[in-house]
Amino acid sequence: MAASVNGVHPAVSRPLKPGVFAPIPTFFLPESEDLDLPSFETHVVRIASAGVGPLIAGSMGEAIHLSHAERLVLIRAARKALDAAGLTTVPLIVGTGAASTRETIELTKAAAAAGADYSIVIASGYFAGALAGNHAALKAFWTEVAEKSPIPVMIYNYPGASGGIDLDSDLITELAQDCPNICGVKLTCGNVGKLTRIADAVSDAAAFTSLYPRKNPKAPFLVLGGFIDFLTPSSFVSGHGAITGLGNVSPHAIRKLFELSEAARSDLSLLPEAQRLQGIIARADYTIAKASIAGTKFLLEKLYGYGGTTRKPLPPITPVAGQALWEHPHTQAVVALERQLSGKLN
Repeated sequence: MAASVNGVHPAVSRPLKPGVFAPIPTFFLPESEDLDLPSFETHVVRIASAGVGPLIAGSMGEAIHLSHAERLVLIRAARKALDAAGLTTVPLIVGTGAASTRETIELTKAAAAAGADYSIVIASGYFAGALAGNHAALKAFWTEVAEKSPIPVMIYNYPGASGGIDLDSDLITELAQDCPNICGVKLTCGNVGKLTRIADAVSDAAAFTSLYPRKNPKAPFLVLGGFIDFLTPSSFVSGHGAITGLGNVSPHAIRKLFELSEAARSDLSLLPEAQRLQGIIARADYTIAKASIAGTKFLLEKLYGYGGTTRKPLPPITPVAGQALWEHPHTQAVVALERQLSGKLN
């Protein structure tokens, strides 16, 4: 997407579609902790080439450890790398949540000017004691951000990273209905019932957009899981996919699972195979997610030769724990599946 001209951002040119997305890690040089842009660019292209959408500066990307300037550097680097690889139609979703509403809006505008197509916004948990459960305050936050954002905004519901703030299905549905520039929700709360209720409210896309027109028709309201261990069940209740850290390790596998799950809705003969893959992927998601960002980076180092460490004070995984994660049968099963589906057996 082109940068803004005279403060006016052009219309979305890269549609947001159902599918699977990976929150891309931010890679750092080992001594200085400066951005390792070559590794970052390589990884963004690797993931997008596998049919998985990249999400920049999210929780996996250690956004909380990045300055505003660094986030913008990553956006520009990702867009440049994707375009150079011929992936010009791949949209960039970028995390722009910040401490205050004002700062969130400023960062979202800057991200849009740098090349972001969509933003994903989490509520700061610093004042969670006052915000959690305050329906009016939380609604006002996303409403104002969406109204003032030049690009569509996705809600990021992750209680673990926002001081326990956990939006319920009623509030998320209200935001979907009342805010035409909100384009979806990522449910890292892992609440399948919540996903089911929200998906049901927006599942008839034609009826929903007729009643609640979108600001940009290329940015529909997507209901996405924050883990991929319930992707097949969510497909059958009209969910739209997932944003999952496992996509960094096994992008071909999660894309195949999404395709099979969607196809099985109209051809139940495909369901057993979708269930088989879902089992392998669910076990791996559970095991690898427990090792957090450091564990994913360790696995990337084993698989691709880059990954590196986290930015302090987030500790790296110990060599012993990293090797145990690599050798875990759940990890090895998903790595074998990934190699089979990608055609790369080593």
